[in-house]
Amino acid sequence: MGAEIIDGKQTAAEIRASLKQQIEAFDGEDMPVLSVVRVGDDDAGRVYVRNKKKAAEEVGIGCEILEFAGSIGENALLESVAELNDNPHINGIIVQQPLPKQINPQKILEAISPDKDVDGFGALNIGKTALKESGAVLAATPKGIIRLLDKYCGDLRGKHAVIIGRSNIVGRPLALLLLNRDCTVTVCHSKTQDLPKISRTADILIAACGCPKMVQKDWIKPGAAVIDVGINRDENGKLCGDVDFDTVKENAGFITPVPGGVGPMTVAMLLENTWEAYKKQQTGQTSSCCCGHHHCHCGHH
Repeated sequence: MGAEIIDGKQTAAEIRASLKQQIEAFDGEDMPVLSVVRVGDDDAGRVYVRNKKKAAEEVGIGCEILEFAGSIGENALLESVAELNDNPHINGIIVQQPLPKQINPQKILEAISPDKDVDGFGALNIGKTALKESGAVLAATPKGIIRLLDKYCGDLRGKHAVIIGRSNIVGRPLALLLLNRDCTVTVCHSKTQDLPKISRTADILIAACGCPKMVQKDWIKPGAAVIDVGINRDENGKLCGDVDFDTVKENAGFITPVPGGVGPMTVAMLLENTWEAYKKQQTGQTSSCCCGHHHCHCGHH
């Protein structure tokens, strides 16, 4: 029979089309604008940024790319982020990872105003997600995964979700979102014992560990939904995920391909977060800092 393919490319296109309609119909003073900060000359990073710019412009969101040499110091990058925070025409800010080794990525992420943190990586937004508070900007990739599960798998309540990988970008925030949807969640990682056995208990298996084709057919409970977040190259240089797609699809009920699964959804959610941030900023519904100011430099966010 084989698994039903979870079509992230098509779902993302539907979301972008809806966003375009909403943005065209909104009576705002100006268009939403996303600022993408890129440091260094990483080829993959350049492709990602180009894709984000193209998708943003398609829906009516301006996209400004700030490029810095890989030798930039941490303080200079922090100053640039502070300028973007203070610029009323910029509604969303993302800093393309990875950053050069002289820069602490978390320090840069924490410098982004929570209202403009459209990647949803900052401590305030992750904390609000954990506490199920309204107004949290949800991390883009986990948000996209939940959207796909909602569309293809229906009611998530009571399902056992196993996540392989505990990164701050995918594994940890996704665990929070799944808990908030009443899933039973197990987070596995490099120290987990008997990973295949745990994986076989999953109704929903999410692979986000960065290991090419690690998840095998015999790891999969028959009929499970398999979400592959990995983007790797196999021994022939071909793009592949963390799941051995060709064999796993025989056991799974639903499966995302690589490419064309989670990737397009991440970009769509980034644009949706930018649009939501723009509307809040237009209507003055922004979060204030711990010191009571909306945009300040007290050092805390």
